[in-house]
Amino acid sequence: MNEEYETRFLCNSSKEWKKLGVEQLRLSTVDMTGIPTLANLQKGVQFVLKYQSLGQSVYVHCKAGRSRSATMVAAYLIQMYNWSPEEAVTAITKIRSHIYIRPGQMEILKEFHREIITEAAKDETSYITDMKHVD
Repeated sequence: MNEEYETRFLCNSSKEWKKLGVEQLRLSTVDMTGIPTLANLQKGVQFVLKYQSLGQSVYVHCKAGRSRSATMVAAYLIQMYNWSPEEAVTAITKIRSHIYIRPGQMEILKEFHREIITEAAKDETSYITDMKHVD
Protein backbone atom coordinates (compact mmCIF):
# COMPACT_ATOMS: atom_id res chain seq x y z
CA MET A 1 0.00 0.00 0.00
CA ASN A 2 3.07 2.24 0.18
CA GLU A 3 3.93 4.72 -2.48
CA GLU A 4 7.36 4.43 -4.10
CA TYR A 5 8.79 7.49 -2.30
CA GLU A 6 7.95 5.97 1.09
CA THR A 7 10.18 2.95 0.60
CA ARG A 8 12.95 4.26 -1.62
CA PHE A 9 15.52 4.33 1.20
CA LEU A 10 13.90 2.10 3.79
CA CYS A 11 13.63 -1.41 2.41
CA ASN A 12 14.66 -3.83 -0.27
CA SER A 13 13.51 -3.28 -3.82
CA SER A 14 11.14 -5.70 -5.53
CA LYS A 15 14.15 -7.26 -7.30
CA GLU A 16 15.98 -7.79 -4.01
CA TRP A 17 12.91 -9.37 -2.41
CA LYS A 18 12.42 -11.64 -5.43
CA LYS A 19 16.02 -12.89 -5.07
CA LEU A 20 15.08 -13.88 -1.52
CA GLY A 21 12.02 -15.79 -2.75
CA VAL A 22 9.51 -13.18 -1.65
CA GLU A 23 6.81 -12.12 -4.08
CA GLN A 24 5.69 -8.56 -3.63
CA LEU A 25 2.48 -6.85 -4.74
CA ARG A 26 2.58 -3.07 -4.59
CA LEU A 27 -0.72 -1.26 -4.62
CA SER A 28 0.16 2.41 -4.27
CA THR A 29 -2.28 4.48 -2.27
CA VAL A 30 -1.61 8.03 -1.11
CA ASP A 31 -0.83 8.20 2.61
CA MET A 32 -3.27 9.88 5.02
CA THR A 33 -5.93 10.89 2.48
CA GLY A 34 -5.74 8.02 0.00
CA ILE A 35 -8.52 5.60 -0.71
CA PRO A 36 -7.63 2.36 -2.48
CA THR A 37 -9.53 1.63 -5.65
CA LEU A 38 -12.00 -1.22 -5.74
CA ALA A 39 -9.75 -2.90 -8.32
CA ASN A 40 -6.74 -2.66 -5.98
CA LEU A 41 -8.72 -4.10 -3.07
CA GLN A 42 -9.74 -7.01 -5.31
CA LYS A 43 -6.13 -7.53 -6.49
CA GLY A 44 -4.84 -7.44 -2.94
CA VAL A 45 -7.42 -9.87 -1.62
CA GLN A 46 -6.82 -12.29 -4.52
CA PHE A 47 -3.07 -12.11 -3.82
CA VAL A 48 -3.64 -12.99 -0.16
CA LEU A 49 -6.05 -15.81 -1.02
CA LYS A 50 -3.60 -17.26 -3.55
CA TYR A 51 -0.80 -17.57 -1.01
CA GLN A 52 -3.12 -18.63 1.77
CA SER A 53 -4.28 -21.54 -0.43
CA LEU A 54 -0.62 -22.55 -0.73
CA GLY A 55 -0.27 -22.57 3.05
CA GLN A 56 1.85 -19.42 3.08
CA SER A 57 1.59 -16.20 5.03
CA VAL A 58 1.18 -12.74 3.57
CA TYR A 59 2.45 -9.58 5.23
CA VAL A 60 0.29 -6.52 4.48
CA HIS A 61 1.83 -3.20 5.36
CA CYS A 62 1.92 0.50 4.78
CA LYS A 63 4.18 3.03 6.44
CA ALA A 64 2.33 3.42 9.76
CA GLY A 65 0.05 0.37 9.68
CA ARG A 66 -2.99 2.38 10.69
CA SER A 67 -5.19 2.99 7.66
CA ARG A 68 -4.10 1.68 4.27
CA SER A 69 -3.00 -1.78 5.37
CA ALA A 70 -5.94 -2.05 7.76
CA THR A 71 -8.30 -1.27 4.88
CA MET A 72 -6.78 -4.08 2.81
CA VAL A 73 -6.97 -6.54 5.70
CA ALA A 74 -10.60 -5.54 6.29
CA ALA A 75 -11.36 -6.29 2.62
CA TYR A 76 -9.76 -9.72 3.04
CA LEU A 77 -11.90 -10.43 6.12
CA ILE A 78 -15.02 -9.31 4.26
CA GLN A 79 -14.21 -11.69 1.40
CA MET A 80 -13.07 -14.59 3.56
CA TYR A 81 -15.74 -14.57 6.25
CA ASN A 82 -18.55 -12.68 4.53
CA TRP A 83 -18.36 -10.07 7.28
CA SER A 84 -19.72 -6.55 7.03
CA PRO A 85 -17.14 -3.75 6.88
CA GLU A 86 -18.02 -2.85 10.46
CA GLU A 87 -17.44 -6.42 11.66
CA ALA A 88 -14.09 -6.57 9.87
CA VAL A 89 -12.90 -3.25 11.31
CA THR A 90 -14.03 -4.26 14.80
CA ALA A 91 -12.08 -7.53 14.55
CA ILE A 92 -8.92 -5.71 13.44
CA THR A 93 -9.32 -3.08 16.16
CA LYS A 94 -9.37 -5.82 18.81
CA ILE A 95 -5.89 -6.85 17.66
CA ARG A 96 -4.48 -3.45 16.61
CA SER A 97 -6.30 -0.81 18.63
CA HIS A 98 -4.52 2.10 16.93
CA ILE A 99 -5.92 1.52 13.42
CA TYR A 100 -7.94 4.32 11.88
CA ILE A 101 -10.22 3.64 8.94
CA ARG A 102 -11.12 6.99 7.43
CA PRO A 103 -14.64 7.68 6.13
CA GLY A 104 -13.61 7.33 2.47
CA GLN A 105 -11.89 4.04 3.23
CA MET A 106 -15.03 2.77 4.98
CA GLU A 107 -17.07 3.74 1.92
CA ILE A 108 -14.82 1.71 -0.42
CA LEU A 109 -15.07 -1.23 2.01
CA LYS A 110 -18.86 -0.94 1.84
CA GLU A 111 -18.66 -0.94 -1.96
CA PHE A 112 -16.36 -3.98 -1.84
CA HIS A 113 -18.87 -5.71 0.47
CA ARG A 114 -21.72 -4.96 -1.95
CA GLU A 115 -19.65 -6.49 -4.76
CA ILE A 116 -19.08 -9.64 -2.69
CA ILE A 117 -22.79 -9.94 -1.92
CA THR A 118 -23.72 -9.41 -5.58
CA GLU A 119 -21.23 -12.07 -6.73
CA ALA A 120 -22.46 -14.53 -4.11
CA ALA A 121 -26.06 -13.99 -5.23
CA LYS A 122 -25.07 -14.58 -8.88
CA ASP A 123 -23.22 -17.76 -7.93
CA GLU A 124 -26.20 -19.02 -5.93
CA THR A 125 -28.60 -18.28 -8.81
CA SER A 126 -26.30 -20.07 -11.27
CA TYR A 127 -26.10 -23.08 -8.97
CA ILE A 128 -29.88 -23.27 -8.61
CA THR A 129 -30.33 -22.92 -12.38
CA ASP A 130 -27.72 -25.63 -13.01
CA MET A 131 -29.41 -27.97 -10.53
CA LYS A 132 -32.76 -27.54 -12.32
CA HIS A 133 -31.15 -28.72 -15.56
CA VAL A 134 -29.70 -31.85 -13.95
CA ASP A 135 -33.07 -33.61 -13.83
